[in-house]
Amino acid sequence: MGFTDPTPIQLEAVPVVLAGADVLGCAQTGSGKTAAFAWPILDRILRSPKPGIRALILVPTRELAAQVDTMFRDCGRFTKVQAAVIIGGVAFHGQKKAIADGAQVLVATPGRLLDHLQRGAFKLDRLEVLVLDEADRMLDMGFLPDIRDILNRLPRNRQTLMFSATLMPEIERVASFTLKNPRRIEIARPATMAEGISQVVYPVQQTQKAEFLVAWLKATEVRSVLIFTRTRHGADRLLRRLKDQNFSAGLLHAARTQGQRTQAMEAFRQGRIQMLVATDIAARGIDVREISHVVNYDVPRHPEDYVHRVGRTGRAYAVGDAVTLMDREEQTFLAHIEKFVGVTFPRAMLPGFSYSVAPRLEPPKPKTMLDVFDKRRRGPGKPKRAFFGV
Repeated sequence: MGFTDPTPIQLEAVPVVLAGADVLGCAQTGSGKTAAFAWPILDRILRSPKPGIRALILVPTRELAAQVDTMFRDCGRFTKVQAAVIIGGVAFHGQKKAIADGAQVLVATPGRLLDHLQRGAFKLDRLEVLVLDEADRMLDMGFLPDIRDILNRLPRNRQTLMFSATLMPEIERVASFTLKNPRRIEIARPATMAEGISQVVYPVQQTQKAEFLVAWLKATEVRSVLIFTRTRHGADRLLRRLKDQNFSAGLLHAARTQGQRTQAMEAFRQGRIQMLVATDIAARGIDVREISHVVNYDVPRHPEDYVHRVGRTGRAYAVGDAVTLMDREEQTFLAHIEKFVGVTFPRAMLPGFSYSVAPRLEPPKPKTMLDVFDKRRRGPGKPKRAFFGV
C-alpha cells in the first residue's frame, strides 16, 4: 500500500489503542487518523476471532464511510475480517445481508444505523470497540441526539476512541460522558494547516467570481482541483459554467443520489475528470491523493470548515495550493479564519483579468482606539476613510 513509516498520529495512537485505553485524538486532516484506529482493530479481531460485530465506526458522511471501509478492506485483504457499510441512500436489505454474512466491522452514519437498530435488524451487544471519527463534524451536522441514542444501546464495557481534526468545547463535553480516563493525543493544534500547503486570497466581486475562476484555471497549471461552494444551487450553476468552457468536471452535494456521488468521486479519484465541484459535504471524507488545488469559490462561514476544505490538498504531508475567492461581503468571514489559524493570507490579483472594481491587496488593519475617536471627530457629514475595498 506504500506505507513505509508511521505518521505522527499513528506513532502515538497505535500503541495506546493496542493497550486497550480510550483515546481522544486530534490531528490535522490527512495525517493518517483512519489507519491509526483501523490497524489496532484488525489486530484485535485477528488475535481473538469471535462471531458478531466487534467494532463500530461512526462517521458523519457517506463519503467518509466509503473511505474508512476502503482502509479496512485494503489492510485486511488477506484476512477473513469482513466490513459492512451502513449509510443512507442504499437499500436496507443489502446492508442487513452484509451483517448476516458475518461482518465483524461496521462503518456507519448515525441516522441510518439508528434506523436499523430501531427496527431490530441486528444488535450490537458483542461490540468491543467504538470509534467516533470526525466527531466535530458529526456535532456540526446535528447528530448528537442520534449518537446519544446509539450509545445507550451499546455495551458499557467497551473501548471508545474519538478522533477529530479540531477539539472544540463541544467535543470536550461529549468526551466527558463517552470516554473513560482517555489518553489525549494532540499532534497539532486544531487550527494548524498541513505543512506544504500554499494559501492565497484573490479579492474579486461576487458577480465576477465565475468569470475569474475560468480565467484563473486557464492561466494556472492544475492537475486536479476541488472547488467548494456554499450552496447546492451555486454548485450546480458553477458546474454548468465550467462545462460550457469545456472543462471536465463533476458534482458532489447532498441533493445528488448515492450512485451519482459515488460515480463522481470515482471519476475524480481515477483522473477521468479534472475538477470536482462540491459543497461542504465533501470537506471531509475525500481521500484523493495528489489534489493539486483546493479552491474556496465561496469563503466558508466557519473557520473549522476552512481547515477541513483546505486539508483536502497537501494530504499525508504532500504539497498543494489553496485558493480563496473573496468578495467584499466575505471579509469578516476571512478575518475570523485568519485569526483561527494564526496566519494572514497574502492577497493577489490575476494579471490580465478585467476587474470591474480594482482589488485592493492590503489586508484590513485591526481597529484601534484612535480609529474610534477619529470617527467621532469626523462627524456624520464628513467623508470616511476607506477601510478595505475590493
